[in-house]
Amino acid sequence: MKLSELLAGQEHTVLHGDPEKTWISAGTTFDADRVAPGSLFVAVPGHLEGGPGAVGPALARGAAAAVVDGDCVLPPGASERCVVRVPDTRRAAAVLTSRYFGEPGRAFDLIAVTGTNGKTSVSYMVESVLRIAEGARTGVIGTAGSRIGDEPVPMPPSVLTTPESPDLQYLLGHMRDRGVTGVVLEATSMGLLTHRMDRTFVDVGIFTNLSQDHLDDHGTMENYRDAKLRLFQGLCRHAVVNADDPVGAGIDALMPGAVTTYALDADADYRATDLMVDASGTRFTLHHDGRAYAAAIPSPGRFSVANALATVAACHHLGHDLAGLVAALAHMPQIPGRFERLTTEGGTSVIVDYAHSPDSLDKVLRTVRGFAPASVITVFGCGGDRDSTKRAAMGTIAGTHSDLCVLTSDNPRHENPETIMDEVARGIGATGTPWERFSDRRAAIAHALSAAGPKDIVLIAGKGSEPHQIVGDALLPFSDMATVRELTGR
Repeated sequence: MKLSELLAGQEHTVLHGDPEKTWISAGTTFDADRVAPGSLFVAVPGHLEGGPGAVGPALARGAAAAVVDGDCVLPPGASERCVVRVPDTRRAAAVLTSRYFGEPGRAFDLIAVTGTNGKTSVSYMVESVLRIAEGARTGVIGTAGSRIGDEPVPMPPSVLTTPESPDLQYLLGHMRDRGVTGVVLEATSMGLLTHRMDRTFVDVGIFTNLSQDHLDDHGTMENYRDAKLRLFQGLCRHAVVNADDPVGAGIDALMPGAVTTYALDADADYRATDLMVDASGTRFTLHHDGRAYAAAIPSPGRFSVANALATVAACHHLGHDLAGLVAALAHMPQIPGRFERLTTEGGTSVIVDYAHSPDSLDKVLRTVRGFAPASVITVFGCGGDRDSTKRAAMGTIAGTHSDLCVLTSDNPRHENPETIMDEVARGIGATGTPWERFSDRRAAIAHALSAAGPKDIVLIAGKGSEPHQIVGDALLPFSDMATVRELTGR
């Protein structure tokens, strides 16, 4: 495709070469080491494997052209290559890449899920109920990677929950070409703030909730909230929002006449009442448009019901049969790393969950405590290079709702794990709950399992289905559930 066609209508200045004579034939990328002959290299300032300083290496690897948002000095011998300056490379990349792949988001129903908690769960639920109810072929893009049904779409390990626009548009194009009828993706706050979601043509945007997280990225809760709300300021056609959340309840003002609500407590278009929770799941009554539907999900807790309501509301808005969607909820498989359960040979229940914020840990522990027949043992830690203000608070929450806490390392990244655990320990200590401390996560899980009795529940929180631990810059293979299976022989 001609570079001039990709740039049509976009503000730009040609620094070198001729966009009319420049053909892009190998996609777009921010990473110099992923350039192939014929690529369009977009120099995003601050990008780890790219940026303005990587224009020379990218052209040397065969990039047909480069897009920058500042001055550019070409290396010797590269003056015939095309270099174009734009006001903002991230904004421009979303347009250029979407056009290169033929604006794939227009080819199917696209649901984007944002909020602090529940994004992955809702994504899995949408795919599951559409497959169960209608045999639909649905793509999923998010924390656990990208897939079409059960078929993974291979991507580099560095690809984010909400991929950068070159990767995201490639994935959408790949899914379109393989005949999907819908795609559901997780829209993170940073993904929205950095324009990765621009030009994706979202049909339904779902807002789950907002609570403290990612302050290391955004600085304040107001900035974090505003990043989430970008989805509902021109990036989606319709909104499905949690009316029990104050931020969700306010989205109607951003999209008047284009908002559907769901709730457990507030008045809403889709409501759940009569919740009955036990270890196997939750039964409830779903209300919509004057009718009541008996419903059940194989996951315990109010938060799971809220996720189910969001799923049903979004899919029903897109034209899927409500009765069929509700019936499918009961047959959903377990979501990896989201209240994922296993029972040991000795009768101990083990739950692996991604809860890694104060609000999510509190909700999971309150749910577990609500049906626990005996003691609750919580294994958890906090990640490094992330918001440190939540560490003591999470320690207090764990101590308040547990009979024993086993403090351990999560993803320490570039911080000393002992320092992180010191900060969490202050919160646990204030509750008076007994606790142990193991910097080795496998040893922590082993200790919790050995301390648990036949009717006890061991909650392992923080990492969910993540297949690795991040220590420094290294990704070390580690899975909470795989470790449990290894230790228990299950």
